[in-house]
Amino acid sequence: MKQLLSVFILTFFAFPTLAQQTQKPVLHGKNWMAITGKPLAATAGAMTFQKGGNAVDAACAMLAATCTMWDVLSWGGETQALIYNPKTKKVIAINAMGVAPTSATPKFFKSKGYNFPPENGPLAATTPGTPGGLLYMLANYGTLSLEQVLAPAMEMAAGYPIEAQTANSIERNKDLIKQWPYSKKVFLTHPGEKREAPEAGEIFIQKDLLQTLTKLVDAEREALKNGKSRKDAIMAAYDRFYTGDIAKEFVRGSKEQGGLITMEDLANWKPLEEEPLKVTYKGVDVYKLQQWTQGPVMLQALNILENFDLKSMGYNSTKYIHTLYQAMNLTFADRDFYYGDPYFAPLEPMKGLLSKEYAKHRANQINYDKNNPTIGPGDPYPFEGKKNPYLKLLKKRGFEMDTTKRNFAPAHDTRNGSSSVDYQDRLWRGTTTVEAADKEGWVISITPSGGWVPATIAGNTGIGMSQRMQSFVLDENLNPFNVVAPGKRPRVTLTPTMALKDGKPYLSFAVQGGDTQDQNLLQFFLNVVEFGMNVQQASEAANINTNQLWLSLGGTKTDDRKPKPGHILLHDSTPESVRNELKKMGYTLSFDDRTSGPINAIYFDWKHNSFWGGSSNHGEDYGIGW
Repeated sequence: MKQLLSVFILTFFAFPTLAQQTQKPVLHGKNWMAITGKPLAATAGAMTFQKGGNAVDAACAMLAATCTMWDVLSWGGETQALIYNPKTKKVIAINAMGVAPTSATPKFFKSKGYNFPPENGPLAATTPGTPGGLLYMLANYGTLSLEQVLAPAMEMAAGYPIEAQTANSIERNKDLIKQWPYSKKVFLTHPGEKREAPEAGEIFIQKDLLQTLTKLVDAEREALKNGKSRKDAIMAAYDRFYTGDIAKEFVRGSKEQGGLITMEDLANWKPLEEEPLKVTYKGVDVYKLQQWTQGPVMLQALNILENFDLKSMGYNSTKYIHTLYQAMNLTFADRDFYYGDPYFAPLEPMKGLLSKEYAKHRANQINYDKNNPTIGPGDPYPFEGKKNPYLKLLKKRGFEMDTTKRNFAPAHDTRNGSSSVDYQDRLWRGTTTVEAADKEGWVISITPSGGWVPATIAGNTGIGMSQRMQSFVLDENLNPFNVVAPGKRPRVTLTPTMALKDGKPYLSFAVQGGDTQDQNLLQFFLNVVEFGMNVQQASEAANINTNQLWLSLGGTKTDDRKPKPGHILLHDSTPESVRNELKKMGYTLSFDDRTSGPINAIYFDWKHNSFWGGSSNHGEDYGIGW
């Protein structure tokens, strides 16, 4: 396979449209496209399209199915989406990120000896966002009933053949799972045996979850029986989850295990419909969610990279890799200090961060001869006509705004922190993605997450609680915009993407992988736009990853999260000459045979009025088109 990939790299530039040596085929369809992280979940999307549903219906069915399959998320997690509405010809954003419970404060977590909120257990949980996000999207932009859309997930909850990836994850994490009685009851189907988790192919039954989903459908049925509209009936299911008997059992089960979530926390939370953020890169409009995600990192990077002739550098040449790495370091430094929940003060300086002038200023800070280990946050405030109120804080943190005066590494960059294996696990920590499109013009890109194994199940609901609190900070010196507070959303890594060209959908794409998400999505986009790859080639192509950033996930100590300046992940096929040149530029190299991340994508072929689907070769991602 390595030889095949090397041939692909060498022949790509001469024959960009003919280089089809991908590990998985391109998907083609003219009516619809359904792609997600699990084969059974993609089937759920296809089944929903065949019922006459639109792309939003199918995406909700895939989301429900992936939540029921546990490996990388569950029903208690969070959902982030971009939707293209063909009626208004606009992209909208769905914010279904849960919030910190009422008692979640820096003082509370510090009293327990944490530098960050924990990564597992009930204290890691924000309020559930996925149920509300799914029900909101379905009610407002779908066409089918909740009963129709949940049918595949309910059938799976009644029993489905569990895949090896999830089954083995349960077995690996069984010691943690045993701490939580409701998780133990659901996951460890062979208690006391050598292997206590299900075996691959075993029919995995979730009676409590099936009961919860049945209650949602029953609420819809009852509302319809009472003359409610389709939308109001779906929102009746929403009310039952967030204020009714499901909420009561969720809160009871959480509190029993030491959790903080209250009935008021659930009732006060609402999904939000937002304006996405956007930049234009060489005539392509690229959309991301707001700064409560890391999505603007990719927009900032595109603005910086627009100042360079990337194509002439050559795909994954030394110069290209170095330029990309430095641009990403600049934008992640900004992310790590300036991004946070826009519904809480202080207000993030996004106008400045996303301005072309600021990008040009940052591009001029790139050293072309070697890696700069001292890159810190920039000063976007002058680019929106303001004075930076955090200059003293930045200096206290160890950064000078004038990089020409800095000949030292900031304190947090001088040590590597935790082991390489632990660090990479936290860097890549996964979720899943959902991509769907239909011939009517609806397009949706979702990056849901939270409640992954090992999850704390809340009482007899069958619902795993989120672990997203760990993405908050407790110290404003790290990020004054992302300090935990009751009712606040953590700044998350989750980041679906959509691109329009000439006012029409061009690309819809997303990836799992923690802090690497916008690194891989940036390179996927450039692979298509700059180097002419199709979506399957671009999803499989060799990428790089920078480790010169603060980790968003994992570990409760500061050392667990510290950046690793100059550390770079390269593909095994990287030529020796490139390796040697990068070493001379101050990089520390590591390698893997798959570096692209599990990217899923749809390309819109307006010449032929068809869809091209790309489904990653990285994991179990799968797509179906028709």
